[in-house]
Amino acid sequence: MLLRDFVNTLQQGEPPMGVSTLLEALWYDAKGNWVKAHGLAQSVHTARGAWVHAYLHRKEGDLANAAYWYARARKEVPMISLDEEWERICTILLSNF
Repeated sequence: MLLRDFVNTLQQGEPPMGVSTLLEALWYDAKGNWVKAHGLAQSVHTARGAWVHAYLHRKEGDLANAAYWYARARKEVPMISLDEEWERICTILLSNF
């Protein structure tokens, strides 16, 4: 699945079948359901899970918590927009789909 295909699923009422928990979290985030996205992200105990978790706290505005999760993900706090980061994370996760 390409990023544009994933973005097109945002018109639907449910995330696409078979996507990872982290892509599902980013789908819910894009739909405006931060709480659902956060719950899904924090259930994945990997570096990529920490990255999505970090992004969500950055979006929330909790920059100290975000910095902690970026460190857990072994990532620098990004200097790009939230939209750009969402696309970057999705693209990487989709490359494994």
